[in-house]
Amino acid sequence: LAMSDIFPVKPNRPREETRTSKVAVRQTGQMRVVFATAELSPVATVGGLAAAAAGLGAELRRLGVDLDVVMPDYGDVALVDETTMPLEVPDWVGSATIRVGFHPVVGRLHLVSVPGMARPHPYLQANGEGWHDNSDRFFRFARAVAAFIDRDPPDVVHLNDWHTGATLAALADPPPTVVSIHNLAYQGISDGSWLDRIGPRAAHYEWWGGVNPLSGALALADRIVAVSPHYATEIITPAGGFGLDEPLRNRGDDLIGILNGIDSEMWDPAHDPLIAAPFDAASLDARRSNRTALLARVGLPDDDVVLATVVTRLTHQKGIDLLAPLVPLLAQIPMRLAVLGSGDARLAAQLHSLVTEYPDTLAFVDGYDEALSHLMFAGADLYLMPSRFEPCGLTQMQAMRYGAIPVVTAVGGLVDTVTDADVHRDGTGFVADRAEREDLLAALFRAERRVRDRRRRSAIQKRGMAIDWSWHEPAREYLALYGELAANPRIRSESSRR
Repeated sequence: LAMSDIFPVKPNRPREETRTSKVAVRQTGQMRVVFATAELSPVATVGGLAAAAAGLGAELRRLGVDLDVVMPDYGDVALVDETTMPLEVPDWVGSATIRVGFHPVVGRLHLVSVPGMARPHPYLQANGEGWHDNSDRFFRFARAVAAFIDRDPPDVVHLNDWHTGATLAALADPPPTVVSIHNLAYQGISDGSWLDRIGPRAAHYEWWGGVNPLSGALALADRIVAVSPHYATEIITPAGGFGLDEPLRNRGDDLIGILNGIDSEMWDPAHDPLIAAPFDAASLDARRSNRTALLARVGLPDDDVVLATVVTRLTHQKGIDLLAPLVPLLAQIPMRLAVLGSGDARLAAQLHSLVTEYPDTLAFVDGYDEALSHLMFAGADLYLMPSRFEPCGLTQMQAMRYGAIPVVTAVGGLVDTVTDADVHRDGTGFVADRAEREDLLAALFRAERRVRDRRRRSAIQKRGMAIDWSWHEPAREYLALYGELAANPRIRSESSRR
């Protein structure tokens, strides 16, 4: 059986057609939510978690939610009207305090300081290896978050990924709780000695002799949210569950999928100061100026050959290693490729080597450049995303917003956001069935053929640009979920009995 036979995939539909659950929601001004995360753009940004936390948090506040955003204090973050308060935590945590004030971009913010937390990078040393004490740091952080919650319990607690997962071990009688899974591959597994320290419900965190902060949180949370509907179906399979598929299957309807959004003001080609020429769906010809600027910036020839771009972290998950064998074949399509990204040093070295060998076909910018990322979307014909797995993905939505037609693999949130224009009359891109060289090459051949047809290309671009990828609807789905939990005292009693 194919996975689609077991877990049927609903056809894509624009955001405005999705329906928020019909539940009784409190007046938003009465609802207080503690939202704990290890990343928040632009305060601390490593991956999609930072953008998702910032986007969802901002939209929830616009809806009137009293949102306490709680994150680690990595140091060097200035707050306006700051106050500092101690948190009562066990001796093993050490001194814990929380700074509360206003950040000029994200608004009111709670920064938790525990021993060892302040670092130049949230997770990694300069050599790319993880900090040796990451488990200690985030177990302390989670225990301090629990102390903050106990001090003044909110209506709902919303935890994000493994870094916050051990919070529930320390809460004997927690408020209703939501846990979001942004990437199940990262679970924060550590040694079993932590079971004696993290709290009264530590038994739920035991994991093959060790301790797994994410598995415990998934066992104790009242609701679990995967960051796209299709990802919610993938993580309950052995292939996509990273060892947690059975516990997730056991939660049944408590697991749902809500697609992430993007910041539609930041990613707006009609008012973007970072691109060469603004444009919208009615002025697509202006994209040519952005294409010229992009080609000049990355050093590729400025002609009519189809241009594909990639903006990514250089990781195995993102399928960047699959690009290497494709580069020698791109001239046959014909197509050129520009890549912007940082991460795995070996993948970066491989791309640098290929640039030397194929300078008129491939360009690679090692690192992350905000302005260049916008230009990569505004000037490209195609946007390539060869992910092996992708919980949601943001760049395919950003690319469509700018008229770059996505070529993606059929995984996670890419399934929920991109429909194949060779299969569906209302298609928005091109989909490779698998993250394999042959499938990607076939998808690129199909995409190149279609974008050569100016009328067909324009129709695909306009469909993608017309979709509302903002946080407007996802935030309402979260708000409905919060309201359901806060209005149902039975849920809280069930949570405390686990």
